[in-house]
Amino acid sequence: MTTVIGLTGGIASGKSVVSGMLAERGALIIDADKVGHEAYAPGNECYSAVVQAFGPEIVAADGSIDRKALGGKVFGNPEERKRLEGIVWPWMKDTMAERLNAIRKQGTPVVVLEAAVLIEADWIPITDEVWVVIVPPELARERVMKRNGLSAEDADARINAQLTNDERKKHAKVVIENTGTLEELDVKVGAAWEKLTAS
Repeated sequence: MTTVIGLTGGIASGKSVVSGMLAERGALIIDADKVGHEAYAPGNECYSAVVQAFGPEIVAADGSIDRKALGGKVFGNPEERKRLEGIVWPWMKDTMAERLNAIRKQGTPVVVLEAAVLIEADWIPITDEVWVVIVPPELARERVMKRNGLSAEDADARINAQLTNDERKKHAKVVIENTGTLEELDVKVGAAWEKLTAS
């Protein structure tokens, strides 16, 4: 019996740290970001659909999609971004669902699908339960400024462009608040893991 955890959280919530802690406990991790990179690899239908939608000028000399050129077309343009997401997200969902089905057949006990846009992209149906890592917006701002060297204004813009903690919590079976030390976070992750594997 395999349990697939959909792990999500906002910017600077510590989602990847939690993912690492779950991996240490034996979970198999699927990183949606990596699958997203595959979406832009020459030769698959997602690549062809993106090039068709956004034009040959987004193709780099080596045949790969120039993510900077593509970013220039969708950044700050909600309609174009939606169009891109409408191509990439369903392809990613199908690709990840296939992988998860294969993993279920192997009988891997716990799989974590780590995805920042799990809820927005409608990937919850391919998971069994959702775990959300949350931090208060002011702490997220502080972390983003420090980590990415952004101004408070830019950090706020990134945070405000995402779902709120309350919106994420509506979908969550487990909520992990990451406001303390790494040790404290590890204890919370450990408790949630014990509960999951004991059932």
